[in-house]
Order: sequence, then C-alpha cells, then structure tokens
Amino acid sequence: MSQTNILVVFYSRHGSVAAMAKHIARGVQKVPNAHAVIRQLPEASFSHEQTSPALPEDGYPYCEVEDFAACDGLAIGSPSYFGSMAAPVKLMLDQTSPIWMSGQLADKPACGFASASTMHGGHEMTIQSMMIPLLHHGMIWAGLPYKNKDLIHTATGGTPYGVTHFAPHTQYTGLSDEEIALCEAQGQRIAKLAINLKKR
Repeated sequence: MSQTNILVVFYSRHGSVAAMAKHIARGVQKVPNAHAVIRQLPEASFSHEQTSPALPEDGYPYCEVEDFAACDGLAIGSPSYFGSMAAPVKLMLDQTSPIWMSGQLADKPACGFASASTMHGGHEMTIQSMMIPLLHHGMIWAGLPYKNKDLIHTATGGTPYGVTHFAPHTQYTGLSDEEIALCEAQGQRIAKLAINLKKR
C-alpha cells in the first residue's frame, strides 16, 4: 500500500499548539503506512512587510499551498483569538483558492485543534472557524468521539469538535495527560480515516 500523508499544520504563539501538533503527529505515526508531515505558519503581516524570516530559525518548515495539495488528510491547529482562528491560519487558508477550484482536498478527512488561555475562551468556536473553509473544500470533518474516555474525564482541554488545550497562562504550561492522549487519538483517527478513504 502506498504511504498516506497527513499534513499537520499549525500556528503557535507560546508553544502550546506546537506541542499539540507533535503529539498529533505521534498518533499519526502509530498507524501503519501513515506518515505525518509537520509544518508551521509564520507571523501574518499587517503592514504588507515581511514579519518572519524566509526560513524559520527553528522548528518545522513553513507550510506552502503545495503541502495542502499533496496531503491525504489534514490536521490544522491554532490558538484561539476571541473565539476564532489566528490571522496566520486564516491567511494560509485564504491562499488555497487554486486547489479549491481543482477540488484537490475534496473527500479527504480533516480535523482541527486549538488552545485557549481561559476555560471559556472559544476552544470549540476556534475549531469551527477552521472547519468552515475546509467544508467549502469538500473535506470530511473528523471530530473526537466520546469513546475516547479521556474526553469524559478531562478537567482541562478536550471537546468532541477536536482536541484542545487549556493554557491558564500565556507562557506555555505543558499539556495534561488527558490532552496528550486525546492529541494522539486525534492523530490516529485522521490517519485511519485517510487510509480508508484513499482505498475507495
């Protein structure tokens, strides 16, 4: 069977979303014939000037539209800003019009992950904001079912919309054991769905 590539793309301000991406990728890698392709997003420019170096100084390579076109499944992550995705994520999605026109993401699975600094800081709404453009692409949304018992027992992040992290401080405070388990479950689920959909 050919390799199934899952694009794990994210923007992270203080490190929480980057940590989630790492654990989602670990979940992907636990599925035979699945491969995680991890990409980060640079800061968005509000003055039409480049705000980030052309190549990241550390971490993962920057995401390109071609990474979206080449994936068999997608996990996309963002911190929550007033209940919505961060500007760099929206800017990236806005650039995917050419592959929307060709239908290259249609019938492929997608999921979202998010982090917020308050318990009611828009965890689910942020995921929904990322869901909408991907539904326009024809992608199949994959949340987290409650058969994942950590979703019931967590006192931090979770949600059936997709995995989230509750970061009570702006400095990265680390993921809870339940959040880590849910990230890996999310990665495994998107990889298994991508493999099954690719067989059709």
